[in-house]
Amino acid sequence: MAPSGRKHGGKAAKPAQEYQAIPAYEFQEERKELSGSEEDIREGANMGEVQNMLERFGADINKSLLAKRKRLEMYTKASLKNSNQKIEHVWKTQQEQRQKLNHEFSQQFLTLFQQWDVDVQKAEEQEEKLVNMFRQQQKAFQQTRIVQSQRLKTIKQLYDQFLKSMEELEKSNESLLAGAQSELRKEMTMLQKKIMMDTQQQEMASVRKSLQSMLF
Repeated sequence: MAPSGRKHGGKAAKPAQEYQAIPAYEFQEERKELSGSEEDIREGANMGEVQNMLERFGADINKSLLAKRKRLEMYTKASLKNSNQKIEHVWKTQQEQRQKLNHEFSQQFLTLFQQWDVDVQKAEEQEEKLVNMFRQQQKAFQQTRIVQSQRLKTIKQLYDQFLKSMEELEKSNESLLAGAQSELRKEMTMLQKKIMMDTQQQEMASVRKSLQSMLF
C-alpha cells in the first residue's frame, strides 16, 4: 500500500516542480511585454494547470485511498474469517471437550448412584434382617424369662415341698421315737417284773429247800 501512494505522489509533484523552477524575473519581463489580456490568459492557463494538477493529485490520492481501503477490507475480511475459523475451531474443541467431560463424569456419577442404590438396598435388607433377628432374640429372651420364671416357681414349690416333707418326717420320727421309747419302757417294765418274779420264785424255792432240809 505505501509504495503505490508514493508512486502517485511523485507523478503529481513533477508539474509543481516545473512550475516552481520558473524564475520570478521572467514573469516580470513577460508582464512588461504582454498586454493585459494576454496576461490574463496566461494566468488563467497557469491556474487551470494547477487545478488539473490538484485534481490529478486528488484523484491519485483517492485511488490510493480506495486501493488501501479495498486491501484493508480484504485483509479485514480475511482476518475476520481466519479469526472466526479459529474461534469456531476453539469453540468446537471446547464444546467437544465439555461434552466428553460431561459424558465421563455423567457415567461416573451414574455408576456411583447405581452403586449407592445397591448399597442402600443392601443396607435396608441388612436392617430388616437385624430387625427380624432382634425380634426373634427378644421373643426368645421373653420365652427364656418365662421358662426361668416357671423353673424358679417349680424350684420354690419343690423346696417348700421338701421343707414340708422334712417337717413331716421329723414329726413322724419323733412319733416313732416316742412310740419306740414307750414300747421300750413297757418291755423294760415287763422284764423287770419278770426278773423280780423269777428272783422271788428262786428265793421261794431256796427257802423251801432250806425248810425242807431243816424239817426232814
